[in-house]
Amino acid sequence: MVPIRTMPIHKMDRRAHAEFMANSTSSMVIRRSGERGYADHGWLQSFHTFSFADYQDPEHMGFRALRVINDDRVAPSRGFGMHPHQNMEIVTYVLEGELAHKDSMGNGSIIRPGEVQRMSAGTGVYHSEHNTSKAGATHLLQIWIVPDRRGYTPSYEQKAFSKEERQGKLRLVASQDGREGSVTVHQDVSLFAGLFGQGEEARYELPAGRNAWVHVARGSVELNGTLLEAGDAAAIGAPGAGGAGQSLHLVGKGAGEVLLFDLA
Repeated sequence: MVPIRTMPIHKMDRRAHAEFMANSTSSMVIRRSGERGYADHGWLQSFHTFSFADYQDPEHMGFRALRVINDDRVAPSRGFGMHPHQNMEIVTYVLEGELAHKDSMGNGSIIRPGEVQRMSAGTGVYHSEHNTSKAGATHLLQIWIVPDRRGYTPSYEQKAFSKEERQGKLRLVASQDGREGSVTVHQDVSLFAGLFGQGEEARYELPAGRNAWVHVARGSVELNGTLLEAGDAAAIGAPGAGGAGQSLHLVGKGAGEVLLFDLA
């Protein structure tokens, strides 16, 4: 079993987080792909947007309730054996290939591009993930979100979102209330996914007092005039409740695939 999947959950460095948010209020802070942590396990290559396992950076312990974004590539016929999780909302987003999932709740499924899997670990769950292909690697994002409280009953959900639903727009794929057919997470967060070809654009109005994390999974986009490429991310801190929100303008520059988190 690879240690990075069974590492303890580290508490967020609140001082560093507060300083980061103070510096990013009403502005955009860029986190470039090359600044991320990296681990090469041979069969697994993983980039860590936030501190994870052996990669520890007190200035990047998470963003609001967003705790982990791991950009993983799993070699053919390899994967993660059964391992435990507790008190975490785990969202899996496959970019290429397929990922086979099994868990101690009795669920078994294949996750493919365009599908979103949510597993609420709650009081405790075991699961495994494997690339069933004998030829190509599986490319996925594994996302951890801290729940609004501990002790939920473990649960599982998986839904597909067509390319048409995401092309040139931001499609809601995860939310606290499961609205618009999204998967449900136990936290005040809305997660959107979008595909942006050359010149395709979308706007997102970030409400006052909210925060956004924009992660470019593939390709390239401009966000409010700043070019972001694969693996790059931007943190946006909105003004307080007494002020206006912010308008986020995305423009495709090269077959971009984007995840946008709206966070309390």
